[in-house]
Amino acid sequence: MGKHTPDTELNERAQHLLKVMVRRYIREGQPLGSRTLTRESGLEVSPATVRNVMADLEELGYVWAPHTSSGRVPTDKGYRFFVDTLLTVQALDASAVQRTDLQLTRGQSPDELVDSASNLLSGLTRLAGVVTLPRHVTRSLRHVEFLPLSDRRVLAILVFNEHEVENRVVHTDRDYTQSELQQVANFLNGKFSGQGVDQVRSELLRGMESDKERMNALMASVIELGGKVFSENEDGEQDDYVVAGQTNLMEFQELSNVEKLRSLFQAFTEKRDILHVLDQCLAADGIQIFIGEESGYRVFDGCSLVTSPYSAEGEVLGVLGVIGPTRMEYDRVIPIVDMTAKLLGSALNQSH
Repeated sequence: MGKHTPDTELNERAQHLLKVMVRRYIREGQPLGSRTLTRESGLEVSPATVRNVMADLEELGYVWAPHTSSGRVPTDKGYRFFVDTLLTVQALDASAVQRTDLQLTRGQSPDELVDSASNLLSGLTRLAGVVTLPRHVTRSLRHVEFLPLSDRRVLAILVFNEHEVENRVVHTDRDYTQSELQQVANFLNGKFSGQGVDQVRSELLRGMESDKERMNALMASVIELGGKVFSENEDGEQDDYVVAGQTNLMEFQELSNVEKLRSLFQAFTEKRDILHVLDQCLAADGIQIFIGEESGYRVFDGCSLVTSPYSAEGEVLGVLGVIGPTRMEYDRVIPIVDMTAKLLGSALNQSH
């Protein structure tokens, strides 16, 4: 589950006090003083003894004091030891699993399943849920139709695989008649029906790079309409993942700083950093956890990512997980992520 070998430098009492402190801080988000920790620990020791243990833990890098006179809070190293060594994961309620399963198996397309999974993760954890799109679920074009709209817009009706239907509105360089649109549709259906979407896209992109002056009117129309319909999105970039619940992060005091929120939301928008972290999890066996600076990206300092790959028919298709503060409820979040990954894989199997 973790990335590091647990340290063996803490005796049983120090481990117990660290566990109590981390649990309390996760729950309340306030530094914990020695007297409170003594009372909560259930140990028959004095506050002075607890202070000495906490001083040792601070020296070893497991806790730190935000202010001279305040109590202490866990460091990333403290959370890592807690997750790897001291954590007891909660068992999920069977009815919750069944409800989640129902929400992911109602004849949805792969894209709809991914969207549902991200919303499920967000709703169940009250954090941000993120799911990468299936990488190897091949979508084949079955049929395309075009309908003219006003203001140089065209409605494209696309049928993929056996039953997936998508409607896309594209903005064109000129008005098209119904007859012209029918010609373009006939050409695309005749040339590309049954081919994978990636192949269709690459052939149309090659056409877009050709000398348009030498094309006849039909081919020019095919390249314009087809190129726009089968491009990944208006910016020409693929929608690599779906995220839900970013605003949940605003509820945590440590993440509510305007600059921190701005940088986090920018990371969600630009995608690059999150995708790099998620890509590292594709080869992971089960749950992977990045705590604070372990992600390698400054924007995620103060955050943890709990992820799991999801598979269908024995092939890893993508990664899902949650992003939240380092003081998230790991014992509750980990089984939710694990369950959602298994159910999403099962649902993708059924959708094909």
